[in-house]
Amino acid sequence: MSIQRLLIANRGEIAIRIARAAAELGIHTVAIHAEDDARSLHVRAADEARALSGVGVAAYLDIEQVVRVAQEARCDAIHPGYGFLSENAAFARRCAEAGITFVGPRPEHLDLFGDKTSARDLAVREGVPVLPGTSAPTPPAEARAFFEAQGGAPVIVKAAGGGGGRGMRIVREAGALDDALTRAAAEAQAAFGNGAVYLERLMEAPRHIEVQIVGDGTGAIVHLWERDCSIQRRHQKIVEIAPSPGLPEGLRARITDAAVRLARSARYLNLGTFEFLVGSRDLNDGSPFAFIEANPRLQVEHTVTEAITGIDLVVTQLRIAGGDTLASLGLTQDAIPAPRGFAIQARVNMETVMPDGSTRPTGGILAAFEAPSGAGIRTDTFGYAGYATSPRYDSLLAKVIAHATGGFAAAAAKTARALGDFRIEGVDTNRAFLQAILGHPSFLDGTYSTAFLEEHLPALLTDAAAQRPRAFEAEAEAPVRLAGARVDAADPL
Repeated sequence: MSIQRLLIANRGEIAIRIARAAAELGIHTVAIHAEDDARSLHVRAADEARALSGVGVAAYLDIEQVVRVAQEARCDAIHPGYGFLSENAAFARRCAEAGITFVGPRPEHLDLFGDKTSARDLAVREGVPVLPGTSAPTPPAEARAFFEAQGGAPVIVKAAGGGGGRGMRIVREAGALDDALTRAAAEAQAAFGNGAVYLERLMEAPRHIEVQIVGDGTGAIVHLWERDCSIQRRHQKIVEIAPSPGLPEGLRARITDAAVRLARSARYLNLGTFEFLVGSRDLNDGSPFAFIEANPRLQVEHTVTEAITGIDLVVTQLRIAGGDTLASLGLTQDAIPAPRGFAIQARVNMETVMPDGSTRPTGGILAAFEAPSGAGIRTDTFGYAGYATSPRYDSLLAKVIAHATGGFAAAAAKTARALGDFRIEGVDTNRAFLQAILGHPSFLDGTYSTAFLEEHLPALLTDAAAQRPRAFEAEAEAPVRLAGARVDAADPL
């Protein structure tokens, strides 16, 4: 069974990414858009587009409406992308009831890995290391008892469902615990509709390593190496790397083996990412590591894995959803190529970085928009000159990915140059801040951790202020140069 007609239940750059992968397979694509989102470039990337009733994120989260539109468009499959409904088991079940293939894990996988404490329980059963923690939901009395049992060590309050750094609070003093529980639960409820939280002992300044796995539902599992997501702003990733620089081969093998073991035990289907913390800056084969969660979906940072392996992950998703096995795709573990060089993804967000490290969302009309290109450079975006951004949606504007075979420093320099070549006018972004990160000595020598931004914020802000985008001459009558988008200056949509 192969997919014939695909509804893309998402928007922006990831919807464009999915449409292009489907086009390679000859699959007819249908985009959807909220009433206020008709001018997003993803609407033009698909073969046809259908309007949703409603505005903002709520329209994309309307399960019954999305399924109804898919049926009206005669779609036999839905790809949820990431975010929105991608990890919603009820949505996956509703697709199955409607006879529509959900391009992703089975509902039971979404249930299992969508609850971080159930995923922790699986890891314990499989002998994979985890941090000491509680079960969700954790009432205040149990939370206080757990905190006291750590003997003064800090803990972290985490949302049981969802991700993206929301619903997380670090607690170092007993007096701050109740407030952290209340705030984390409220944030989780608002973001995910699930206010359950639990606690884990905090691992100070670790490396954040995630493993990309693929399964075909038969028990066959492969990994496509690891990504390093340690450069984070308040638990939200902004720079991702593949493979992790300086990770010893023995430690890499232990972590990838643990990810495969967890996925195989669940007979995992389609793409998934298993995330770990590595607790030593001075990495060695004996460094402790712990499983923290799994993301049963396509990740924002899948691009860097594609760069170092040459494997199109979205095409792979569609092929497996259409009935292919890993064996029929030639994706046995011994056939997965070793990482080729290094790839880095920088998330270009519409935001202003404040002196305390927080961010303030920005927006407006993109007066000019010219994405970088060239050998080893990829830009995933939905921006174009004349586009009016909306505060109703995520601040991510573009992902700039650079791949280099000359080493990690070469990849960092290439990514920084690409960011400098990126012409964006009319909206403030974090490009200069990203360039400062990529040029910092502690980033380049691989001694960074998840505490990198906190430790180096003053220097990064100073370096960002000194960054100057490459000069461009005004070309009022010239066409918009945006690789891969069918737009021009006179009529962008």
